[in-house]
Amino acid sequence: MITIEVVDADEKILARGREEDEVSLFHEWEYQPGSAIRVRFDEVPGYYWMQLDDAGGRSLVYVTGDIRYEIPFGEKRTNLSPKVFSGQKHLLWVRKARDFEYGAYRNLAFNVWDQHHIHNLYPHAHANVETRGEAVFAARNAIDGVTANNSHGEWPYASWGINRQDDARIRLDFGRMVTIDRLVLYTRADFPHDNWWESVDFSFSDGSALAWKLEKSVRPHEIVFEKKEISWLEMHDMKKSPDPSPFPALTQIEVYGC
Repeated sequence: MITIEVVDADEKILARGREEDEVSLFHEWEYQPGSAIRVRFDEVPGYYWMQLDDAGGRSLVYVTGDIRYEIPFGEKRTNLSPKVFSGQKHLLWVRKARDFEYGAYRNLAFNVWDQHHIHNLYPHAHANVETRGEAVFAARNAIDGVTANNSHGEWPYASWGINRQDDARIRLDFGRMVTIDRLVLYTRADFPHDNWWESVDFSFSDGSALAWKLEKSVRPHEIVFEKKEISWLEMHDMKKSPDPSPFPALTQIEVYGC
C-alpha cells in the first residue's frame, strides 16, 4: 500500500489517499506556510514514480523509507517554477515502478523532489557549500532536470553555486549499487558574468577516480568510461579558468547507467 497525506502546520490531515501500488490524490486547498506532504510505503526499499505536484514533473526514485516533503515558501521556492504548489487545485501521484522501468539504461541522477532533509529518497544531492544558503544555488538544483544554463538566478536558471570556494564539492548518493558508464555536465554559461572550469575531478565509492578537462561552452560536456559499480560519486577540485569572473557554477549533472 502507498499512502499520501497533505498536512498543515499543525499536522492536521487535510487530504489523504491510500491504494495498492498506485495512488492519485486530488485536493482543492491552497498551501500555507508549514504545509507538508507525507508519503508512506508498505514496501521499502523499492522503486517508485513520484509526482508531488502536477506542475512539478515526475521522477523515478529509489525509496528506503517514508518521506516528508515540506512545501517551500518565499525565497525557498525561487528555484521552482512559479506554477508548482500554486493555486487551489493539486494532483499528487505515486506508483510502484515496474522492473523494466527501473532496470532501463537512464539518467540515474534525476530527482525533481530532492530536499536537504530527505535522506531516504534517491538520488540525493548534497554539498559542502551553497552560495549564501540561497535556494537558487542549492545542490538539489543540479539534479532537477532543468538544463537552461545561459543565465543565473531564479528558475529556470537555478544552479549549484560554490560561493567562490576552491574546496567546494558536491556528492550524489544513489542509495544502492548502480552501474554507470557516462557523465554529462551542464556548467553555467552566463558569460561574461560566469567563469568556467578548465578541469574537474570525480571520486567514486569503489575507490576509483576520474580527471576530466572541460572547455568554455554553453553545450553539455560528456564523457564515457568503463563501467563502474558504485553507490555514490563526488565532484571536487574544480579548477577555474583565468577569466576575470569569480563565479563558476554547475547547472546540471547527469549520470547514465542502470
